[in-house]
Amino acid sequence: MNQRFFWSQNATKKIETRGGKYKNPCVFTEQGVAMLATVLKSQIATQVSIQIMDAFVGMREYIGHHLLGQKYINDMVIKDDNEIKLLQDTFDGFKIKNNHIFFENQMYDAYSLFLDILESSKECIVIIDNYADKKLLDLLSKTNKMIKIYSKNMEKELISKYMSQYNNVEIIENNTFHDRFIIIDNKYLYHCGASFKELGKKCFAISKIDEEEILNNLLNKLHN
Repeated sequence: MNQRFFWSQNATKKIETRGGKYKNPCVFTEQGVAMLATVLKSQIATQVSIQIMDAFVGMREYIGHHLLGQKYINDMVIKDDNEIKLLQDTFDGFKIKNNHIFFENQMYDAYSLFLDILESSKECIVIIDNYADKKLLDLLSKTNKMIKIYSKNMEKELISKYMSQYNNVEIIENNTFHDRFIIIDNKYLYHCGASFKELGKKCFAISKIDEEEILNNLLNKLHN
């Protein structure tokens, strides 16, 4: 046998020659080299076959460790995960972005929007309302999100009974705010013109504040 190559008909396309005819390309395959080694019995042929097989093994290991290795895969997974998370945050920001005005007795619509804002959270919620009461806690008991309430007038007995059954709320006494705010995941800020216990009783608005500086100033005030 004087052929120096084996054809891989399944892995490669045919090549067009100058005369317009097609023929199978000549390429080395690992299986072809193994077959050749069983036919050629000379010492030189055996050494060459071993060297070629070693080259195939080395190439496979290089691809496995360097091109498709753990670091490469991890980097791709992290990159894709970050991009997906960025898209999710962008879409979440679009879900509830318009300002809303509610007129007298639109209580269901007002509470429905309030709950939608709370449910848009993935991590934490901050509620600022000096007149928070049982009605607000009733709503918060239905969510498993972690919530901080900044208020000054909540009854201590009411707080104690709520916390004996639920553990999703932290009450922080604060008397420095007049307006009501909701902060979602430390990223989205809403201003509410009515106390959360009286949503829809009279005309009021819930507005999303997009200025990042205002959000950061408010967060700094809360943390300090």
